[in-house]
Order: sequence, then structure tokens, then C-alpha cells
Amino acid sequence: MGFRMSRRAFTLVESLVTIATLALLASLLLPVVGSVRERGRGVECTVRMRQYAVAAIAYSGIYRGTFPAAILHEQTASGVRTVAWDYAHGAGALQPGPLSLFTDSPFAMRQCPCCRPPTATEDAPCTGFNYNTSFIGAEGAYPSVGADGVFRSGWGSARLGVPSSAHVRPSQTALFGDGGWSGGTNKFMRAPEALVEMDLGVVYAGAQAFRHQSCTNVAWLDGHTSAVCSPCEGEHMLTASGAPLLVQPLGWPRNGFLSQNNAAYDPR
Repeated sequence: MGFRMSRRAFTLVESLVTIATLALLASLLLPVVGSVRERGRGVECTVRMRQYAVAAIAYSGIYRGTFPAAILHEQTASGVRTVAWDYAHGAGALQPGPLSLFTDSPFAMRQCPCCRPPTATEDAPCTGFNYNTSFIGAEGAYPSVGADGVFRSGWGSARLGVPSSAHVRPSQTALFGDGGWSGGTNKFMRAPEALVEMDLGVVYAGAQAFRHQSCTNVAWLDGHTSAVCSPCEGEHMLTASGAPLLVQPLGWPRNGFLSQNNAAYDPR
């Protein structure tokens, strides 16, 4: 005569305890999974940013130490063509900019995985990255006729960056970073002292986004990348009159500068 094994069903209390335990475990694991996922996005951001840094350094090697322009406006027969470091547009379809052309797939979208549109400038796709415009990339004025009657556009009307012969601190000078301002992203990195632009509104809209677990990624002028986790307000915030800039256009504290002065931006 054999024995019959009886199967006892879960009671209501046991079921509730099991569900509560699973819910507790899930609540403990979800932040960990989210943190790992965010860390992965940060690593991918760094890899893509470094591609632009390598492209910029390769460009300067070919063009005798001149780095790509941050933005130029060129007068053409069909209108004004704007050539930014990442994309060129106007008088035709959107095209790769000079740095995209120095990568192995110029038409591929290289962007920070955490990039959120809109961009602060123009209608080009959002990369989430910005380029040192205050001291490295040239910045062109809109085409115009000079006092001598000569029409100037492109490089002919540009404020040039610091020549590579004067770069004495490449490992401490930012080349690319995660761009951010109160309205989203930006693609022109500005130094906080406003000695070049002479316009605090422009400068405070050209800061960095500390969007990777409260850190921002930076590709430096010597090609290495690292994270900066302490946002700076910029030296103009030392005065009460400058305080509104923290809100608009900077968007503090999720956006900030890499240094309180120009130390992280000026290669001299």
C-alpha cells in the first residue's frame, strides 16, 4: 500500500507575503539596473565624443595646426551657407560638417545617448556635444562688406582660435563636452569669463550639461577623455547682479562650467 503525497495550496497570507517580498526585491533592484544602464550610456557618450576629438586632432595635423571652425557663414551664388563643426546647411540639403567628414562614417549620427532636443542653435540634428568655440574653433561673422568695399565671408570674416603653437596645456584644455543650457543642448562651448564674446547671455548659454549621474564628459585637447563632477557657476556669479544668469540661460545646477574662470578652456 503506497503513500499519497498531499499538495497544500498557498494561503492568502502566504501569497501576500510572497508578492510583497517580490515587490521589495524589485524596488531594490530597479535603481541598480537603472544606474548600470545610465553608466553604460555615459561610456557610450565618451566613446562617441572621443571620435570627434580624434577627428579634430587629425584635421589640425593636415591643416598645419589649424583646428576646424566652430561655425562659418559662406556667401554662395544661391545664398548663405552655414558650416558648423558638425553639420552644414543652407542653399541645399543638410550635409556633414568638417569634423563629420574626418570620421569613418560622415553621414552617421554621432550623439550622446542622453541627448535631448532641442538644440540652442539652428535646425541641425542634436548631437548633445559642444565644441570649444571661445579658444579653439574659429567663429565667423555673417557675410558683410568691409570698410574697404571688399565682401567678406567664411574664414575671411572669422575670429580665429588660439593657434596650436600657443597650446601649452592640452591635457587641461576642454575640446568637446556635453553641451547644456536651460533650453536643452548647445553645440558651442563658451568659457565663463566672457573675454572673447563680451556677451554674458551667449556665454551662459554655452555651458556643460551634468547629465551623466551628476557628471559631464569632456574630451580634452590632447585626446584623452574624463568626467567632471563638480559644476562651476562661473566667476560672474560672484556678484548679485549676475545671479539671474544661473536660471536663464544657464539652468543651474543641472548645467554649469568646467571651471570658475577660463582655466579649463584657454590652452595658453
